[in-house]
Formats: sequence, C-alpha cells, structure tokens
Amino acid sequence: MIGRRHQVALALTAVLAAAAACQNHQRQESDRPGRPAPAAARGFTLVASGDVLPHTSVIDRAAFDAGGHGHDFRPMLSGIRPLVTRADLALCHMGTVSGAAGDYAGSPVFKSPPQIAEGLAATGYDSCSTASSHALDDGAAGIRRTLEAMDRAGLRHAGTARTEGEARSVTMLRAGPAKVAHLSYTVGTNGNPLPPGRPWAVNPVDGRRVIADARAARRAGADVVVVCVHWGTVWQDAPDERQLSLARGLTAATTAGRPDIDLILGTHAHVPQAYEKVNGTWVIYGMGDQIAGEMHNGHGTRDPRGNESTIGRFTFTPPARPGERWRVTRAEFVPQLYDVDAGRVVNLNEAIDRGAELTAARDRIRDVVLSRGAAQDGLVMGR
Repeated sequence: MIGRRHQVALALTAVLAAAAACQNHQRQESDRPGRPAPAAARGFTLVASGDVLPHTSVIDRAAFDAGGHGHDFRPMLSGIRPLVTRADLALCHMGTVSGAAGDYAGSPVFKSPPQIAEGLAATGYDSCSTASSHALDDGAAGIRRTLEAMDRAGLRHAGTARTEGEARSVTMLRAGPAKVAHLSYTVGTNGNPLPPGRPWAVNPVDGRRVIADARAARRAGADVVVVCVHWGTVWQDAPDERQLSLARGLTAATTAGRPDIDLILGTHAHVPQAYEKVNGTWVIYGMGDQIAGEMHNGHGTRDPRGNESTIGRFTFTPPARPGERWRVTRAEFVPQLYDVDAGRVVNLNEAIDRGAELTAARDRIRDVVLSRGAAQDGLVMGR
C-alpha cells in the first residue's frame, strides 16, 4: 500500500500526466492511501508483525466493536495504524483460517470471522503470510474462505493455495521502486493432513525448497526476497536448534555471489524472540502474537508474554550497481502488546507513560530481542 501526494500545476500538466501514468504502472499491485509517494532514486521501508490468533474473546470483542453488525477488527488495530501506514510495505501473519458464516471459534480449532482481513487491510497491511500450524483447521474449505476474504479486502497472501497454479505463483509486491517477493512456510499443521489430491495446499518448511523458491522469485524479477517461517518451540524465548540451523542454511544460500534471501520473519512461538544478523541477513526468530486472547503456557499458567510482540521495521537501500543486493541500512523493532481487557493492540513506545506494568513489558521485550547481539549490528528500538 503506497500512497501518493497529488500536486497540480497548470504549467506542468503534460509532464505530471506522464509521471502519473508511470507511477500507476509501478503501483499496480498495491494502491491504498497513506503511504509516501515512490521515487526511483530512493529505497523503501518494510514493516512486519506477528501472529493474528483470534481466540473467542477476541472474536467477541470484534462483534462488540461492530455494534451488533458482524465483526469489526479495525478499532482493535487502530493503535498501530499510524506506524503501519507510514511504511512502504507492511506484512502480517494470519495464524488462523476463516470459518463458515456464523461458525467461528478460537482454540484449539480456530475458525475466524472473515472480517479480520478487512481490519488488517484497513490498518495498512499489504500482504499476509498464511502458512501456519492452524492452516488446515477447517481443511481446504478453510483455506478457500480465508483467501477469498483477503482477495475481497485487497490483501495479498502467500503460503496457502486454492489451486496448484496459485501454489506455484510468486506473490510479488511493490515497495517504492522495488519488487518484493513474499514467501511463506510452516513446520507443521498440528497433525492435520493435507487435503486429498492437494499436496500443494500449504507450503511446508524444507530448506532446499525454500531456497529454490527464492531463486525462482529472483528470476521472476524480485529485487528483495522476504521469507516468512512458522517455526520454533512455543513459549521459549530463545530460538531452538532447528531455527538456528535453518536460518544459517537459508542465509548462506547465494547465486552469483548475491544472497538468495534478504529477510527472514518468524512466527509461531507465542512469545517474542531474538532478532539476529546471520551471514549478513536479518532474521527475526519470532515476532510473538500480535492479537491473541488471554494466553496460558504449557504449564497451564496465565503468561503475559503470550500477548507481547514486536513489529520489525527495515529500511532497504538500492544497490550501487545493477544486480547487487538491496541493503538494509536501518533495522528497528517496535514493542507492542495486546491489551486483553481493552481489546486493543498497543504500541508500547507510545503508551509508556501509562504505568510501570507497560514499562516492564517493553523492557522485557527489548531484552529478549537484543539477546543475541543484534544491537552490535545496529538494531535499535523504534517508535
């Protein structure tokens, strides 16, 4: 979603008309208001956030916010909308599937109202990863309803598919002057089998396959390749060995000296995990749950970490020479929290004057995010 500022100058009408036509061509995949105008000489900013996991209490809150007319998730996300809309490209993670009309539930089998897609799009998100442990909670029909809801909302998606052709296609997004490929994979589907005859319905995590897909995306014209991975051990602050090993393997892959993958975004663990620069590429092991009801850990204890998360924000700069890598010249994280009582996502850096509890949450998130030395590589806490 990249907004434009229109300036009218009668003396330059012809020039502006030509520029507008060019700009329309560049933005054909994402054209909602609220983003800075693209310019060929500049880079772009990308923001990404964690799992959207609507438990029953979240669904009930959205129904209340809709005033008895369906479900409205926009108020729930309004606190982070300014941050999201300021970026050139915004990525979310849909951790559940849409249920049939009126058949909504949260945990252990999630079936969410389709209006969540409208809420994410209205907040400023451009594309959502959909490969997750709950992607098959309602079989092929759940995938179909989820992607149809996203299509209606103008929200792109990657990770699950309705047809084999869709599974083989690359989700290509426009971010300022750059083309960004959005890829998505999951380590499992909670034991739910793939639908008969649809082995392509959900993208599994396989290092060789991810690298092959990234290279195909590059051949298709991607300047930047972003890989979203649903992985990790739940309720564990530290990345597990599989995460570390896969991150090393994916970031080491190169073609003609250029890394095949430019950014890795992790979800699934329910808690914020570290950011780390691996082989020169930024990896977020886990962004945490952006939206979730009251969370209880593996011991059955209410755990506030399950409502804490981060938004990653990365500024990409174009290469000095064609064919070289787009570089991340600024890396930031923004701590956030889902207030289960208010039913709102809170930017903790904007709400720090609200008391010691929010300050403690922000500091806890910061310590985890920086626990693998990311500050030494330039990661800073943003607003």
